[in-house]
Amino acid sequence: MRLALIPVALLGAVTAITALTIPPYTGTLIKGKQFPSLLDVDLEELVAGLESGLFTSVDLVKAYTARIIEVNSTLHAVTEINPDALAIAATADGLRANGTILGPLHGIPILIKNNIATGDKMNNTAGSFALYGAKQPDSTLAKKLRAAGVVILGKTNLSQWANYRSSNSTNGWSAYGGQVTAAYYPGQDPSGSSSGSGVASSIGLALASLGSETSGSILSPSDVNNLVGIKPTVGLTSRHLVIPISEHQDTVGPMARTVKDAAYLLQAIAGPDPNDNYTSAIPNNGSVPDYLAALNYESFRGARIGVARNVLEIWAKYTDAPVVAAFDEAVAQIKAAGATIVDANFTAFAAWQNDNNETLVLNADFLANLKTYLSELDYNPNNVTDLASVNAFTHRFPAEDYPDRDTAVWDGPQGALTQGWDNTDPRFWAAYQANLYFGGEGGILGALERTNTSAVLLPTQLSPSIPALVGSPVVTVPMGFYPANWTVTMNRRRTLVSSGPNVPFGLSFMGAKFSEAELLGFAYAYEQRTMHRNEVQPYVVPNLELGDFVN
Repeated sequence: MRLALIPVALLGAVTAITALTIPPYTGTLIKGKQFPSLLDVDLEELVAGLESGLFTSVDLVKAYTARIIEVNSTLHAVTEINPDALAIAATADGLRANGTILGPLHGIPILIKNNIATGDKMNNTAGSFALYGAKQPDSTLAKKLRAAGVVILGKTNLSQWANYRSSNSTNGWSAYGGQVTAAYYPGQDPSGSSSGSGVASSIGLALASLGSETSGSILSPSDVNNLVGIKPTVGLTSRHLVIPISEHQDTVGPMARTVKDAAYLLQAIAGPDPNDNYTSAIPNNGSVPDYLAALNYESFRGARIGVARNVLEIWAKYTDAPVVAAFDEAVAQIKAAGATIVDANFTAFAAWQNDNNETLVLNADFLANLKTYLSELDYNPNNVTDLASVNAFTHRFPAEDYPDRDTAVWDGPQGALTQGWDNTDPRFWAAYQANLYFGGEGGILGALERTNTSAVLLPTQLSPSIPALVGSPVVTVPMGFYPANWTVTMNRRRTLVSSGPNVPFGLSFMGAKFSEAELLGFAYAYEQRTMHRNEVQPYVVPNLELGDFVN
């Protein structure tokens, strides 16, 4: 675990003050004025404070940095803080003072996942020491954030290699960052792979974070961290210089506490990029919709909304009674808000249970895409040039925790190296076409078309897999929490709490490709009617607030 330039060995001892383990303050006093807690504050409230002179972006960076240090030895959500953050914030304050505002996110601290490259003093490692010290230019997403005036505050921890290394590791563990735990129950599994992004956003270590997803890595951590998560259509946001798994499934999106804040962040990062040809598929010649304009309390009125009932039945063992009850209540609330509810089954879902083509596609893409990323490094101190060399480094470097955490995704019986062929091989096409069938005609896209629905609903615990196959979008919103008397269940290594009292869960809106604006409208309408996020507080929150750093 690293924070700025603090040596790894010292991080366990870094705590500025003991974090609260009681419900948080509802706000703070700044210059005698009441202001929301950073646990709950939204973008528009921060902008109002900045524009009125109540505080500065430098104050925000100081407060968020202190909050990270306060809880990070417990939660391990952040791997490092940008040593340039204060200087960037000071520049943003100077521009604001001169009347220059780069956008709604001007001067706002945002955290990004530690697989999104930045051409600065921070590392980009995917959680592996194999890439420690490597240098690369800014990713397109980092450039977009900077152009929008964002202060990139730091990098968040993740499941190593975005959960694409081990068959027996844990969500949120990386060699470089340690084990992330979530904030709603002691030792809670944070899900993954955007584990640190989820935890950091959930307790106000920044306004919001960016995560990446191949299959579930934004949606699942948002689900268990009481967040809104947007898994965009593959191609809506650039993946250039994002450490990859699969060009066919990878996407990058926001993880925030409100639908509106997530929409603001998506607006800043969406759009074409000549370095990622998948973005050329954005409709209307690459013109991105106004996502904020889509947020309408009456979005359900007259809409047809589907429910994938057969997924609930076939995967009943993967969810629990409180989640199903909350889902049924959510469907009733959406109907009461003016929607027509119909069954929208994934007709090939039963057959997909025994299909292995997604593994073939991911393996093939990873072999090719990782090699491309490594070739784009400006400095590669460990001379890792392909998956075989990364695998060899992992086996010989003690901190990588091999063999206790294996490398079976790479070198096991169904691993990428064992497979041996990449996405230029003739065998790739048949595997990819099978994915398109199971996700398309036999999955989410076929369900939408057959039932003439604008979105299909599932509990987020069950939603990621089928949209992942075809790169279609999903938005998750908080839907509820496990009861306070729920029995704790542990993960397979018996090191993390998989489910337990007060652990959150979410509702997913799944749609057609590039339907993010419509999905956000539905998500907003549901969020505003229910406000489930406010029903349970985390067990641990930072004690320090913005008011402690003003003046």
